[in-house]
Amino acid sequence: MKKFLIYTLAVVLIFSFAVSCKKKPKEVPPPPPPQQQEQPVVEKVEAPVVQEPQLTEEEMFLQKSLDQINREKPLGTIYFDYDRALVRDDARAVLDGNAAWLKQFRTAKILVEGHCDERGTEEYNLALGEKRAKSAQDYLLSMGIASDRIKIISYGKSQPIDPGHDESAWQMNRRAQFVVIEK
Repeated sequence: MKKFLIYTLAVVLIFSFAVSCKKKPKEVPPPPPPQQQEQPVVEKVEAPVVQEPQLTEEEMFLQKSLDQINREKPLGTIYFDYDRALVRDDARAVLDGNAAWLKQFRTAKILVEGHCDERGTEEYNLALGEKRAKSAQDYLLSMGIASDRIKIISYGKSQPIDPGHDESAWQMNRRAQFVVIEK
């Protein structure tokens, strides 16, 4: 009986040991990280830069007002000697530039203003101013500018640029000035 008891005790011990020792759960490998679906690579495309159409010089000219054009002074002023209406040599280059501008902008019409210094009578200066404007007009006509695009006027001594009473002021006031009157 002793043997039986030892065997029973051994079986109970083994059984209790077996029950008390839980099986370790199988280690389940961690689930793989969720696969990220590869998204197609989208190249970042910048919106095309829309350039405004380039305007020609004539289109820009036509968009401006007469005041804007005259403030820009596209036409040069010429000066005259005392008591003279002949175009001086230094004025020819200015008139050539004015003629080139008028050829470029074929729709433009101008007014040539003749001016004088304060010396002389009003009547004399009005006549001299007209001769100066006419002299400038004739030069432009000789350069191929149509006569219907050029008008003349004389202001005599009524619109001086320099109000002084000396030779430097008078020299600035003896002039033919060009004004755009139509585009």
